Amino acid sequence: MKLGFALLAALLGNNEVGAKEIRSLAEGQGEVPTTDRPPWWDLGLADEVLNEVGLFYLGQAWYQATDVGEMLETFGRCNASDPWSWTLEFRKTSDRLEKLAKESADAGHHRSAGHYYLRAATYRRAALHRHPDPFHEEVPIQAQLAVDAFKKFLTEFEYPCESVEIPYEATTLPGYLCINPNIDGPAPTIIFQEGKDGWAEDGKFIVDEAASRGYNVLLFDGPGIGKVMRTQGLPFRYDWENVITPIVDHLIEMDEVDENNIALVAVSLGGYLGPRAAAFEPRIKALIANPGVIDWSLVYSDFLNEIDPNLMRLLEADPASFDKTIAQIMQHSPLMEWGMIDSMWHHNKTTPSQLMEEIGRFNNRDTAKDITACTLVIDADAETRGQSLELFDSLVNCPRKDYVKFTTEEAAQLHVQPGATAILSARMFNWLDEVFAMDISGADATEAGIKSPATHSTLSASVLVIGSAVVALALAN
Repeated sequence: MKLGFALLAALLGNNEVGAKEIRSLAEGQGEVPTTDRPPWWDLGLADEVLNEVGLFYLGQAWYQATDVGEMLETFGRCNASDPWSWTLEFRKTSDRLEKLAKESADAGHHRSAGHYYLRAATYRRAALHRHPDPFHEEVPIQAQLAVDAFKKFLTEFEYPCESVEIPYEATTLPGYLCINPNIDGPAPTIIFQEGKDGWAEDGKFIVDEAASRGYNVLLFDGPGIGKVMRTQGLPFRYDWENVITPIVDHLIEMDEVDENNIALVAVSLGGYLGPRAAAFEPRIKALIANPGVIDWSLVYSDFLNEIDPNLMRLLEADPASFDKTIAQIMQHSPLMEWGMIDSMWHHNKTTPSQLMEEIGRFNNRDTAKDITACTLVIDADAETRGQSLELFDSLVNCPRKDYVKFTTEEAAQLHVQPGATAILSARMFNWLDEVFAMDISGADATEAGIKSPATHSTLSASVLVIGSAVVALALAN
């Protein structure tokens, strides 16, 4: 049974058949599993993508940004037939925790208040992750509440980050500068960014690990991301070097930053954005792309081809008819409707054909050769939103390049490894430690899967095996 049938079955209403077949394919099987037990990553939510979203937030329990019981209880209140249910239920959970936070702070229990505010902020971001109407007037209000709760966490918990505004064109970009309190003098500094659905605040796990390894961190939201899209209305742009270069300019003015040791870690759509920026910004010494992306438009075209192989030909021949056909499909699939509307909103486009034209510009084929940073390209067994090996092979001028693939056996096989933050964090930081030649006593590179570099195209390269994945029904993540 082909994946196209599975997707079409799910889209057109045969959810039971579609979901079972998609699960079997994501597990690397050709037939529907004979056992009635669902795979570990199937949380029973409205669709396969929402399962990934749920895992993304469950995984944040590893660094205390969520709690498992609170997550599962909130899932239990969500009604799959109501597109507003996810947003409203997670908002209720956030409201409850903010009340507890205030009570704790008023009683002088500031550390407990910080914990409450941190989780409240995460749940409010989760509420916006699957918001049914990104244009709704409440979206910027809720986004600001999420930011306010996170800032209260920083204050109450005395967490070593401060809110900053980074000069960007005629405005600023919000971020969090986390100077390592254990270092006296300049330190290697990591710039961390998410993709379409994550926020800067989701990078707390980077800060936690960086603090024990001697790094500074700058978390930021750029155009199209997190609070910048929701409160400033700035959509994605393909020429990401115009975002990263001002950030590097900002960092190197600081005495605490070692300007010769700056890393960029970029996630999901960031797997395109980070390599694009690094091709134009030589001050980036180390780059991590998770996953590696050569052509972001393939994420969309591959998905559409599985529904109907004629759709892309229709787009080329008659964009207006393509838009009408997509509108008809959206009427049969809440997931397709949400995914298309959300993607158009992030890119400030009003029709599917306009969106497809815009994302066609998100292409690293001509620029990957210009990347001179040491680069780690992350992959997963069934990664459907990247072309990691193709990006890896296109890196012909890197002094060092490495390829890592997370496996099903490691329970790290999904897109950007939701629910597997521990092993992801270990491998990324072990690699960074090697690149920056830092003191990594206590960090076991062998345990983390790092192998000795091997020759590849006359450059240093190593191929690492790490994970496997899920079939994505959303148009992007």
